[in-house]
Amino acid sequence: MNQSTDGTGEDPPRERLRRDLEAVLMVVDQPVAEYDLARAFGVPVEEVAERLRAMAREYTEQERGFDLREVAEGWRFYTRPECADAVEHFLRDGHEVRLTQAALETMAVVAYRQPVSRGRVSAVRGVNCDGVMRTLVLRGLIEEAGNDPESGALLYRTTGYFLERLGLRSLDELPDLAPFLPDDIEGLDDTGEHT
Repeated sequence: MNQSTDGTGEDPPRERLRRDLEAVLMVVDQPVAEYDLARAFGVPVEEVAERLRAMAREYTEQERGFDLREVAEGWRFYTRPECADAVEHFLRDGHEVRLTQAALETMAVVAYRQPVSRGRVSAVRGVNCDGVMRTLVLRGLIEEAGNDPESGALLYRTTGYFLERLGLRSLDELPDLAPFLPDDIEGLDDTGEHT
């Protein structure tokens, strides 16, 4: 029987697959399909699916601070619900953490286009912003602002805390973007694409 060097009883290729799956799933911001993971690692989809389900059971049995969940036809790590209060405290009050470039860009789109839906923010940035939006809500920088009357989409706006952190009295004090826009601004739609 093959033994891995760490004594888990798994053969080395299976342990490498587990390690590689964990590494990829740790950095993604949206669920990844089993097929995409299998293709990336050159292994059968069934093997990836079996390994992911085993990992998810193991994390639950060990009562880790995170879950591995199958959602939206893919897999992703999520904070365990019992840990939500601790995470919220850390993000809001417990530790001053700098915002990532993605968070700053997302916050700027919300600030200049509010109230705005997640879909519109993602369209402007050209990437899915759901995870970043959740983080900004948790940090108290943006908040829900009702629903769009036409589409029903949830809208977001900046908060008083946002103004406080930026040292602004009101949104009117946000810098003018005109000097940073391209000269051929005529003919651009809401997403910045030429019409």
